[in-house]
Amino acid sequence: MSQTAECRSCRCCADEHHHDHHGTTRIPRGLRLVLGAAALAGSLLLPNHIRPLGLIAAYLILGTNVMASALRNALKGDLFNEFSLMSIATLGAIAIGELAEGAAVMLFYEAGELLQDMTAERSRRAIEAAMDLRPKMAHLMTPQGEADIPPDQVETGSTIIVRPGEMIPLDGQVTQGRASVDTSSLTGEGLPVDVAEGDPVQAGTMNLDGHLKIRVTRPFDQSAMARGLQLLAQQEGSRTRTERFISAFARRYTPAVMILAALISTVPPALGMGSFRQWAYRGLVFLVVSCPCALMISVPLAVLAGLGASARRGLLLKGGDALERLWQVRSAFLDKTGTLTKGTLRVLKVTPAPGVDPARLMNLAAAAEMGSNHPAARAIAAQGSHLSPEDTKELPGMGVEATVDGSSILVGNRRLMESRGVEAPEEALESGAVHVAENLRYLGSIQLGDQLREDAQTALDSLRRLGLNPLGVISGDRPHRVEELTGQLPLDIRLGDLLPADKVEVLKARPFSLFVGDGINDAAVMAASHVGIAVGGLGADVTVEASDGVLLSDRLSPVAEAVTVARMSRRVVGQNIAMALSVKAAVLILGTLGAANMWEAVFADVGVALLATLNSCRVLRSVR
Repeated sequence: MSQTAECRSCRCCADEHHHDHHGTTRIPRGLRLVLGAAALAGSLLLPNHIRPLGLIAAYLILGTNVMASALRNALKGDLFNEFSLMSIATLGAIAIGELAEGAAVMLFYEAGELLQDMTAERSRRAIEAAMDLRPKMAHLMTPQGEADIPPDQVETGSTIIVRPGEMIPLDGQVTQGRASVDTSSLTGEGLPVDVAEGDPVQAGTMNLDGHLKIRVTRPFDQSAMARGLQLLAQQEGSRTRTERFISAFARRYTPAVMILAALISTVPPALGMGSFRQWAYRGLVFLVVSCPCALMISVPLAVLAGLGASARRGLLLKGGDALERLWQVRSAFLDKTGTLTKGTLRVLKVTPAPGVDPARLMNLAAAAEMGSNHPAARAIAAQGSHLSPEDTKELPGMGVEATVDGSSILVGNRRLMESRGVEAPEEALESGAVHVAENLRYLGSIQLGDQLREDAQTALDSLRRLGLNPLGVISGDRPHRVEELTGQLPLDIRLGDLLPADKVEVLKARPFSLFVGDGINDAAVMAASHVGIAVGGLGADVTVEASDGVLLSDRLSPVAEAVTVARMSRRVVGQNIAMALSVKAAVLILGTLGAANMWEAVFADVGVALLATLNSCRVLRSVR
């Protein structure tokens, strides 16, 4: 059973695979609750001689599904569960003449279940809203014309149509048209990507402005979108160690309390310590109090709310186990390229040769690079130019050659300059910059570099305030570049020239470390960390498989926010368990002594369950 479903059925008193969800009936729980409450209230206004009939009718409206679930579970061999407890307690109350109390117990029980349903559904909607991936239909081209069919029914090799403003439903290759595509839901890239004939596109990305025909290259269940939806399934199936312990506890607890209730009902009157009716009533009170609903929902609802709150802030965790480990982290390490930085180049410095106008140098270089897809070329071309290139020629491994403003322009690395006999100062060629020449005359160099994410400083400050220590960057880049780029950030450790195996050793030395990386080259590092978070969205298989969570945006701040949510989930779990155990223990003792009646028993069970549910809702609002 899924975690959501477990929350909805409280997963009380039984192993979850024995549990029927009695909320999935023809009469919705909300309507059943309203009808039952109206019948109960109306019965209290009836004359005494016909009031029992009204109370029985109210009980049947409210309790038929509970009793049916108890019977179904009994036929499967599961005699000890929440449904059998409620059925025995309320039918017993009716048998000794307490009809109003029996119906009231069912009324409050249904109210508690309804609130739990609403809380679980709200948490799940927050998770699904963060994903927002699955399109309903794909526009398939057929010999008879266009047909709308579900994406998972489209075969590889088929051609689909995607119009402006529509989500691309399947992975494929553009066969006709041009468009800008928003890939942020999968890759975290904030800027749209321009695609044209021959370019690959991924399911789950958004066509912003063009009319595309796409040949499907793989089925829906192998797409990045499907991997994201699989993450949701993992969330539902993953339970924390605390949940597993409480489930195991309930399997032994429930038979024990039913035996104790039977002993309370029979042994004292057999010893002459009071009437059978008196002790039977106390035994029924004991049964209602002992139903562990409040205890059982205290953990999964808080965990589900934590997962929903994290997803709402942009970090999709794989499940309750990941959330539980996240609240335990004590230090944090981040990769540099693509994590602390954007992973995209920009122009840092322009160094013209003596007598060369730097503006002309940039204009010529930007014009020459306009036709290239190389990352360095895109960074230079992004500076803009009022000139237009002619006869652009890419020189693999060296750069580009183009005719600009009537001149032959070379833009590239040292090898390109040397191969064409361009004379340049040795110190300039040693810099590793991009060099520019006009008609074989050296014009100067352009220094490129990565740039920090806008919220890198804020994210690290937030992690520091949460008490994570040390904070470090571990990178495969050269140490001096790591120092140059991260020198202004609040980091305790800066390490460069590290292979993945070296990073693993760093994390092994700190058992409760959080690692944030790109998830592509650092799968082993993520496996070695206590919690591994991948940036870059859902676009790569390794990202999804190796990590405990995936950042869905290009921001780092959701990491600290998720740690805050995880810690609050932990506090709420502890509060819920303490509240459930203390109230139940008190009312159990009072009930056995005859000092508590069925109304106190209802509060100790359903009332505390409602309080635990409301307390869990606080997690959803913990980070704004």
